[in-house]
Amino acid sequence: MKIAIAGAGKLGLKIAESLLGGNHSITIIDKDEEVTNKLNSHMDILTVTANVKQISILQELNIHTYDYFLAATDRDEKNIVVASFAKKLGCPKVIARVRDPEHMNQLDFIKETMDIDYIVNPDLAITVEIYKYLVEKYTLGNGIFSSGKASLLEFPVKKMPQLIGATMAEMSEIFPGMLLVAVSRSGKVIIPHGKTSIEKGDGLYIIGERQPIQKLASKVHEKGKYTNLQKVMIIGGGKTGLYLAKKLSDFGISVKIIERNKARCHYLSTHLDDVMILHGDATDINLLEEENLDDMDAVVTATGFDEENLLLALMAKQHNIEDVIAKVSRESYVSLIEKMGIDMALNPLDITAASILRFIQGSKRVLSSQLIQGQAEVMEIIAVKPMPLVGVPLKNLKLPEGVIVAAIHRGIQVIIPDGETKIQEDDKVIILCLLSELTDLEKFLSNHKIGFLGRR
Repeated sequence: MKIAIAGAGKLGLKIAESLLGGNHSITIIDKDEEVTNKLNSHMDILTVTANVKQISILQELNIHTYDYFLAATDRDEKNIVVASFAKKLGCPKVIARVRDPEHMNQLDFIKETMDIDYIVNPDLAITVEIYKYLVEKYTLGNGIFSSGKASLLEFPVKKMPQLIGATMAEMSEIFPGMLLVAVSRSGKVIIPHGKTSIEKGDGLYIIGERQPIQKLASKVHEKGKYTNLQKVMIIGGGKTGLYLAKKLSDFGISVKIIERNKARCHYLSTHLDDVMILHGDATDINLLEEENLDDMDAVVTATGFDEENLLLALMAKQHNIEDVIAKVSRESYVSLIEKMGIDMALNPLDITAASILRFIQGSKRVLSSQLIQGQAEVMEIIAVKPMPLVGVPLKNLKLPEGVIVAAIHRGIQVIIPDGETKIQEDDKVIILCLLSELTDLEKFLSNHKIGFLGRR
């Protein structure tokens, strides 16, 4: 496919890197010549140094010959306009990133009026994931996700404490015909491998045939587990803080925002009802204690700085706050999160990129793009011969560490694979992948169709 991306920021580059793995033709348009020159020397893409608002640029590109156009510049209005221009000039599918809260109640109108196919909002996407964790504790539906005859079950290890200390090999003996495909541990989702052992406090994700999984679910799943959350402190009053405060407040939760910018505090106070807005520096522990940090049920750190978010999250955890969530955009910090004991850390870039990639790759029915704590995705692909996955024993594929082939539908048969299993043409393959590994996974999924594991 041919994909044009306007804006060489973090999101545009993340999408470009991911799609290059699938042998797509990528063009990036940015007005900064230094940026485009750097991209030319590091990536196999076409770059155009220009202001994409000029219709002549899109015409010279023959934008009508492209399959997708993504507008990901740093300005919402520009993204809306240029996406609309691209559509009017003949590009079949256009996507725009829109972040401003002022637009959130009129997205459908914008899409219809401007003829935009898909709108993404990173701040709103991460808000939804935080809300699901705090309010629903990520216990979605009955905890079972199904596709065909295969089902994925989530449950806390405390429901079967005898599993603590068990290795992957021992788990296979305890649950014959099933596979442990993910573990949620100390705020981080990990893909288990041979040396992985179960620890106290882990959340487990096990896949198998539907009937055995449902039988297991009747023993271990926590039914109707909704939170008794009453008080939440949000540190940082940016877009994520605003969206989350409104969503939690609407649910009836007492919300307190601490924001250091006085003008932003005034903005928040005029846009949020029943939310306490405090002007101050949250790195001042005296301020946090004065504002009853110890009485909070949850703390969310959502400032514009990863280091500050992690420091404040650690501070909150040391005050024995039950749920502590940090917004972290740098993947290099991922290894720190588990050691810090933070309950959850989310990367808005990963979540947004996953959403865009699934749209580009043709999923028509996305029930949930982030099935596991906003950090991992379950997808179902149809195996076709050009794919590197086909005809090779799984142990020889050298899949990224954050990727696992969970199950295979072959005709009416469900196969729980091992290292010797070979994927055949026309198999329906269920894969679980950390969002941070999507770029590497794409190299194995060229010329494929994508679907999603649906919820029963």
